[in-house]
Amino acid sequence: MQTTDHLDEIQDLNLAYLLLAQRLLNENRSAAMFRLKIDDDMADLIASLSAAQLTTLSRTNQLLCHFGHEAADRLRQVVDNPRDNGLSRFHASLLMAGQGGASPVAGGEA
Repeated sequence: MQTTDHLDEIQDLNLAYLLLAQRLLNENRSAAMFRLKIDDDMADLIASLSAAQLTTLSRTNQLLCHFGHEAADRLRQVVDNPRDNGLSRFHASLLMAGQGGASPVAGGEA
């Protein structure tokens, strides 16, 4: 029962992520590509997906969005910053912007 709940949550998250990615790409392609850490080919593909294709892609049992291999160090820097002074959102943006990694749905993970 719990595995089914987790699978449903993963699929819901995948669909929300894909819909957000598509909306971001439609509003400001270059900013979206930077935030999503995707290239032109991936941006074209995500932007062109129909609602049925988005739903099908979201129904995998794997998360389509993920943290990169450097994410733990970067997140630790954000949450453990003793000099926050109200700048944590800005600091987090800078740290995450520098994070490299693979595109979220590359490599046929779906």
